[in-house]
Parts: sequence; C-alpha cells; structure tokens
Amino acid sequence: MTSATRAEIDESNDQYRGAWRLFALGSKGGEVVERPDIYITACHVTWSMMNATFLRAPVETEQALAAAAASAARYYSAGKHGWCFVICDDWLAPSVREGAASILAWYGLKPEMSVTGMVADTLQPPARPLPPFDLRAVTDAWGRQAVADINATAYDVPRHFGREAFDQDSLYTEDCRGFVACRNDEPAASTVVLRVDQAAYVALVATMPQHRRQGAAEAVMRHALAKAQQAWGTQRTILHATEEGQPVYTRLGYRPVTRFRMYMAPPPGQH
Repeated sequence: MTSATRAEIDESNDQYRGAWRLFALGSKGGEVVERPDIYITACHVTWSMMNATFLRAPVETEQALAAAAASAARYYSAGKHGWCFVICDDWLAPSVREGAASILAWYGLKPEMSVTGMVADTLQPPARPLPPFDLRAVTDAWGRQAVADINATAYDVPRHFGREAFDQDSLYTEDCRGFVACRNDEPAASTVVLRVDQAAYVALVATMPQHRRQGAAEAVMRHALAKAQQAWGTQRTILHATEEGQPVYTRLGYRPVTRFRMYMAPPPGQH
C-alpha cells in the first residue's frame, strides 16, 4: 500500500487493539482476554463491531489463521452476540491472505468492511476557516447518546445498538474523551479520542446526514485532538479510516500505513 515500515504497521495493529481494549474495559459487561495467538476485546453488546478479536502477531500459515479463528469462535459461542475478527493484510503471509476468506468462512466469518490504518505526526493547518459549530465535551447522558446516535446512523445500525455500546458513563475516562459538534443544540458530528501508549487514537468520527460536507467532522476532530494534546502531551495520532473518511483525514495530514479487513460472524445459532 505504501512505503510504511514494519514498525508503523505493527503500531497500527497495536493501536487498533489498544483502543478496542479501552472500549471493552469501559463497557459494563466487557471483557479482555489474552490468548497466545489472539486478543479478544468483547464489549458483550449487540453491535458486532464492538465484540472484536485481533491477531497477536503476523500469521505465516493457513493452519495458524484457522486455529486463531477457531479459538475466537469457541469464546463467542458461549455468548449471545455476533462478533468480528479484525485482520491486517500485512500481517498475513501472501499465500495466507489469498485464502483467508475461505478459511474464515468455516467459522461463520464474512468480510464486511475494510479500513485503512493512517498516522499523522502533526496535523496540517486548516485549508480554510473552520465552520462555527458549538464544540462540546461529553460529560453527561446527552453527550453519550449524541455520540451513540451519530455513529449508529453513520454505520446504518439501529439506534439502540449504538446506545447500548456507547451510552455508558464508565466508558468516558481520563483516557477516553468524547466530543460533539452541535448547531442550534442539534448534534452534528462526533469524535472520541483515546490515549493508547504514546499516541492519541481517533475513533467514532461521524456526521449526521443533514450536516455532512459542512466541515463539522473536521472541526470536532481538531478540537478533540487539541484537548488530547493539552491533557496527555500527545502529538502523534492514529486512526483507521473508512473509504468515505479517508479523503478528510488525508487533508488533515494523515498518511496511509496498512489495510485492515473486518470479518463479521452472526450471533451463535444464526447463519
């Protein structure tokens, strides 16, 4: 994809896993399970994206990938929710990458989404003046529900999926801060920034349809990162971009590092 170094690819994996670890630990029913080959960050909520499994290291053989998927599938078979397996292309040997979809299909996993791991050491200055949105920190149920509803809308899942996952006061801590851009008291866009190692990880950047293409996401994201830098001293920032979001992040100064694929499995007993 790029001339990214192995260290940057590994960092993108570590940051993704570290951010979802904070989500799981902040979820009232959440759990983090470390196994030799996989790292499970299960919020135990209905939204499958928030019940995630990550590889611990690059995989060289099809047998190793199958064993990792089997281990995760056994874990989730004891629960009632669907789950996802997040896999970095550059962590699969070329021969394994070619057959990954068919291997994972044995465990009910289907490729649903791909994202690009991106990094910025510093942000580029705005190309134009930022629009006048009211930028609010998440401090109460209104803010938590705004983040939940904006992201449920953006990902086209039911609103109660979003609220179950993100309307939890235990989620927002010194290491996990949320922000909402508003116009006329109406939530327009959201950003959550998490402290993972020595970087600020950016998540849940989304905009309500009626406020898109107005600069709301850029405004709230810049505000969130400025607050993170003040609080944590972080300058390097990492995120994983959907295809729709990548041009926005490129303008802000992020560069692509590697590609991840998200494979989804339905709840136990469903196919």
